[in-house]
Amino acid sequence: MNVAIVIPAFKESQNIENLIKSILEVLNDPFIVIVDDSPDKEIEEIVNTFRNIHYIHRGKKLGRGSAVIEGMKTAVKKKELDIIIEMDADLSHNPKEIYENLKEFKKRELDLLISSRYLKESKIINWSMRRKIFSFFSNKLTKFLLRIPITDYTNGFRIYSRKSVEHIILNCGKIGDGFVILSEILVELYFNNYKVGETPSIFKNRIRGESSVNTKEIFNAFFGLFKIYRRKKELLKD
Repeated sequence: MNVAIVIPAFKESQNIENLIKSILEVLNDPFIVIVDDSPDKEIEEIVNTFRNIHYIHRGKKLGRGSAVIEGMKTAVKKKELDIIIEMDADLSHNPKEIYENLKEFKKRELDLLISSRYLKESKIINWSMRRKIFSFFSNKLTKFLLRIPITDYTNGFRIYSRKSVEHIILNCGKIGDGFVILSEILVELYFNNYKVGETPSIFKNRIRGESSVNTKEIFNAFFGLFKIYRRKKELLKD
């Protein structure tokens, strides 16, 4: 199984080394693409101590969504890779889940497997009540508009098939730069008959560093959601 992992990062020098080590405990020599939007190359020296890592420094905060797509473009250049994993750099996504998730992904012959925070067996650890409520109702609103049978539209811990990534590169990234792209990708894949599924996940809020999500990104995500709803209508007409 040839696997790439795409990791968008912004000021994650306190977490990136532990994340890479944890990934390497689970996977044998994956191709890791780190897209760093930090103003300086704060994690480059750490990254260079490992092999088979492609480091991209963009120098300013261009958005999580565009970082993921840029990482995907790098990953698919390696023709031997057939699976691409997306995960955050802040250790909120547990690398120990990757192995079982990959087995589930292959067994169900999926094109996208989402690690869900809202299935019965899932957990969210160390979030404030306000953050939990906001995320819960954001997902409820998204589900009401998009009508895709999943529970978590906004978690960025995902596994993709190569063919789905090739579709994403060609068709996504036109609506917004931040977390809204997660819903855009889901709509593009689901309504183009790619096979989508979920699996339980334990999400643990970051211990080190600060969240890069701000009020402007949240506003843009809600605005972008209605653009995605229009895109869904277009796909249903085709």
